[in-house]
Amino acid sequence: MGTKTIGVQEDVYERLRARKREDESFTDLLDRLMDESRTDWRETFGRLQDEDAAALEAAVKSVRERSSGGYAERQRDAIEAFADVGADSAEGSDDT
Repeated sequence: MGTKTIGVQEDVYERLRARKREDESFTDLLDRLMDESRTDWRETFGRLQDEDAAALEAAVKSVRERSSGGYAERQRDAIEAFADVGADSAEGSDDT
């Protein structure tokens, strides 16, 4: 297999050299680093950082509390309205 020469800035070279294992060539190092960087996007899809997850959880909890409070109130109003309609129609009937 052929070889290619590439130029890298000195700070990049130093960072690479620091990551290189004793028994490893720079070619082996670059190959290993490229393999490590290949991640399947499906493995991390949908994952949140802890602080993002906590913020999302708090927002969802807040919305649910507001929504369920509103739902309970609407449900109570509907039951009362239904009871009023039932009472009105019972009063207006002449079944006796």
